[in-house]
Amino acid sequence: MNTDPRIDVAETVYRFAYGIDQRDWDAYRAIFVQPPIEIEFDYSSYHGRPATRMSVDAWIAGITPLFTALDATQHSMTNPLVEIEGDAARCRVYMQATHFLWRHDLEAMTGSTEPEFTIGGHYDDHLVRVDGRWRIDRVALSVRWRRGNPAIMDLAGGART
Repeated sequence: MNTDPRIDVAETVYRFAYGIDQRDWDAYRAIFVQPPIEIEFDYSSYHGRPATRMSVDAWIAGITPLFTALDATQHSMTNPLVEIEGDAARCRVYMQATHFLWRHDLEAMTGSTEPEFTIGGHYDDHLVRVDGRWRIDRVALSVRWRRGNPAIMDLAGGART
């Protein structure tokens, strides 16, 4: 633990990106509040569906097939703005999430030879201090821009051949 709790909050948020990119689901799971508490995930700016609440295990079970099917990802988070009030914190970070899928049939399957899809924007996360450690209990993504071939995400999310 650092002497400045804002660093601990920011590091917890950075571990969100690290866990996904390394496909280290145990490390990823450890940054969230644990069951029976549910986490609110708001990715409405990405896919248009409303925010949802679920257990961290359900969330990880839902995203694992997609990220396992992608060949590589790099999630970058910068410029954390952290506000702490007691045992609660808010952290906003700029983000870029780059996803790659290399396939011989990419053009036939997606209409493009582009193997990359990147989004940029920011995350607004809410964290709580539990047993002296910061844990995420709410994630909200605000997508500001997109670049590349978004169809690779649908292709990776389906059966991979």
